[in-house]
Amino acid sequence: MWFSNLYTQNKQVLFGFAELPQTLLLNPASEINHKFHVGVPLLSGFSTELGSKGFTISDLFLADGRSINDKISEVLSTLNNRDYVKFNTQIEVLNLGYRINDKTYISGGFYEEFDAIGYFPKDFITLLHEGNQAYLNKSFDASQLLYKLDLLGVIHAGITRKINEKLTLGARFKIYSSSINMESSNNSGTVTSIQGSNNIYRHYLDNVNINLRTSGIVENNEYIDTPKTFLNNTLLGGSLGMGLDIGVTYHITPQLEFSGSILDFGFINHKKNIKNTVANGNFVFDGVGFDYDGSSRNYWAEIDALFKEQLPTEENSNSYTTWRPVKVNAALKYSFGERRSKVCYDNNHKDYYTDALGVQLFNILRPLSPQLALTAFYQKAITSKIHTKFTYTIDDLSNYNIGAGISAQFSKVNIYGMIDNIFEYNNLSKANNLSLQLGINVIFN
Repeated sequence: MWFSNLYTQNKQVLFGFAELPQTLLLNPASEINHKFHVGVPLLSGFSTELGSKGFTISDLFLADGRSINDKISEVLSTLNNRDYVKFNTQIEVLNLGYRINDKTYISGGFYEEFDAIGYFPKDFITLLHEGNQAYLNKSFDASQLLYKLDLLGVIHAGITRKINEKLTLGARFKIYSSSINMESSNNSGTVTSIQGSNNIYRHYLDNVNINLRTSGIVENNEYIDTPKTFLNNTLLGGSLGMGLDIGVTYHITPQLEFSGSILDFGFINHKKNIKNTVANGNFVFDGVGFDYDGSSRNYWAEIDALFKEQLPTEENSNSYTTWRPVKVNAALKYSFGERRSKVCYDNNHKDYYTDALGVQLFNILRPLSPQLALTAFYQKAITSKIHTKFTYTIDDLSNYNIGAGISAQFSKVNIYGMIDNIFEYNNLSKANNLSLQLGINVIFN
């Protein structure tokens, strides 16, 4: 059992590290040498990540004497529509594994995940913050409205099979139960203001096509406001889907190893508590021209009716399908140093080298574009019971991400700790992304 864990979706320090059982969730073909492992329900794992691309907290709230308006304007001037904010949290409810024979290890469990990413709609943030007076004849793009949010439960079962001395294969089948989904993508249209003739400005909404899809938050035309309902729906009570993880570990030579995995190749068919909103059309608005004739004319009702006629908004409960954010890991590791032997399950002996160097590539498919990370790492086995790992990662959030980890075995108890973005901890407000991992395993060999 390991009690607390804080990390990013790119778990570069954990990937292939010291044969921890958690590596099976990153690569189902990891070479696990345990007889079995088990996690305490709800205490076997917690992870969370918060990251932003384009600005940090200190950009807005640093006490430097400048006004908040000046800071917002400066941040807006540097943002583009590929900058984003993301948040991910996972809670393991159950985690266990058992060795069937010397070649086969099975594992399974259940975890809940909250995953959200939203790209900055720079045009509309600018319009709301600064107004349209300084941006006459500029078209603000509605396609920048792009976000996705998921709350789901995942039941999984995996198998790791050693084919021969060189090759190990693995697969993990997943059943998804979506409690909440909110997303908007593939939007189009522009908002433009020009100098008017009948009024100060004329506003154009051209070729507007906005799609907002939700699942799990509205029932009988009322928003669900009980957290227990959302929690229950993560355990086969929500919209269901299926997914698959596959992995491979291959020893090119006794010292050169390739490992790779594809995670969350799957989909969810959203059918429960659906509420979708679609707006499609064009609208021209000249503002309000009051007659001042003492009539009881309802100007706002006229504008509202005209808006609904030219830019109708439709709500429906049509089912839809979403794809999970597929993740890809690939690593090449060269082992060297002193050659040692350790005792594994059923008194089997396994040889290993004390040192290793390697590189790892990580990729996650996001709505706008893939997000890549490249890691160089060094592993050191101080003893057969104590292992360390150091990483240097380059991704779209940082060019100097230094990480480190240590794993120590005391009888059946394994204690480990990992830290990422080490140089950011002296000033957290300037960090784009942070990662910390702590844990305790009980492993039976």
